[in-house]
Amino acid sequence: MAADYSTLVKDQKEYFNSGSTRSTKFRKKNLKKLKGILKQNEKRMESAIYSDFKKSSFDTFTNELALVYLDIDEAISKLDSWSDRKRVSTNLLNFPGRSYIYPEPLGSSLIIGAWNYPFQLSFAPVVAAIAAGNTVVLKPSEVPSATSTLMKEMVNENFESHYFHVVEGGVEETTQLLSCKWNKIFFTGSVPVGKIVYQAAAKNLIPVTLELGGKSPAFITKGANLDVAARRIVWGKFLNAGQTCIAPDYLMIDAEVKDKFLKILIDRIKEMDFSFENENYVQIINEKNMDRLEKLIDEDKVVYGGKMNRENRYFQPTVMDNVSFDDKVMQDEIFGPILPVLTFESLDVAINQVRALPRPLSCYVFTKKRSIKEKVIKELSFGGGAINDTIMHISNSNLPFGGVGSSGIGSYHGKAGFGAFTHYKSVLDKPTWFDPNVKYPPYTKLKKKLVRWLLGFK
Repeated sequence: MAADYSTLVKDQKEYFNSGSTRSTKFRKKNLKKLKGILKQNEKRMESAIYSDFKKSSFDTFTNELALVYLDIDEAISKLDSWSDRKRVSTNLLNFPGRSYIYPEPLGSSLIIGAWNYPFQLSFAPVVAAIAAGNTVVLKPSEVPSATSTLMKEMVNENFESHYFHVVEGGVEETTQLLSCKWNKIFFTGSVPVGKIVYQAAAKNLIPVTLELGGKSPAFITKGANLDVAARRIVWGKFLNAGQTCIAPDYLMIDAEVKDKFLKILIDRIKEMDFSFENENYVQIINEKNMDRLEKLIDEDKVVYGGKMNRENRYFQPTVMDNVSFDDKVMQDEIFGPILPVLTFESLDVAINQVRALPRPLSCYVFTKKRSIKEKVIKELSFGGGAINDTIMHISNSNLPFGGVGSSGIGSYHGKAGFGAFTHYKSVLDKPTWFDPNVKYPPYTKLKKKLVRWLLGFK
């Protein structure tokens, strides 16, 4: 039977209500403390994530830890500005008066991490929550068990449970946590589980951020730099063995350049030689996902790869050509190293086909033409993306990261992350030395005329 977390939540709420977490000095101190703990345990984190994924130390640093360190450094340097009261203009109707926006922390927050980048996708929202002045309970994914256990040890041995605490567990524990009355829930994961989280939060009117996924397209148009496009797509697709929520899920290639591009693409895959030995590839997370991915393969359409080794959960980078939107591989997000190729002759038709699907988390466009860039960006709705690149928009903290529609609700990173865990309280401050009677009864035609003038109506 799963534990009762009501006491933990109660303690966190009481600690938050004591006001201890509100000072920027306190927040900076704990952000520095968290960074210090992570730095001290880098080798242990490398070992844990290698145990779960066979992920190299290079990938662990660049794809996981470096991003968290950068988030912490930015939060510390900009926290005073982010958390400061902001004065805004006051309209004529409220003259004389002053208007302010006060950022305030939401309170006790539950963060549910994802398994594919277990450190980065758990600690990045934690950094935002701490920076905003909240208390935090982190529930990392149980799927990569070594990293989950290490996160629990690092946090619970160094922070008081009433401030920052890690809870390990699976569905039972997550269900119990979701039944508690939090002030904020932040979830990263699949769309089906995201719906469960959203429903649970709705029962208590808890604000949520949902970082989900979807089928993110990459358009390759004629006139694009095909060599660079192939290199960047191969890197972005097969990074983490395709287990990346913003990986290009499938290609939409102009028929005029498809054959040429496919040849370059396959040459680039061969050149990069993805393998555990080369420390540039990782395992599929478990047997369940190996089975799922294997069922997506149509051998008649495989033009490269398709091999797998169940003993070490190796799944070769795979390219499938002549794919249609009706194929099984196009029904759900792939989340693995399979790259379907679809062809278009009309960009308008291609855009309409993508627009008929749920809104993706990301979209990528490879072109030299400004008109094509603008067309895709304006006509397709998606969370975020890049022109002539993949994945890298996530590395710019000035770009809020999040989905739209079924690919997510809300965004984070940088100031947007601070905002995800913050309530912006609006306050009008008026003096008492002037109190015109225009808003008070009795109402007259003259008063109505004055009000219309003050509101800007003729």
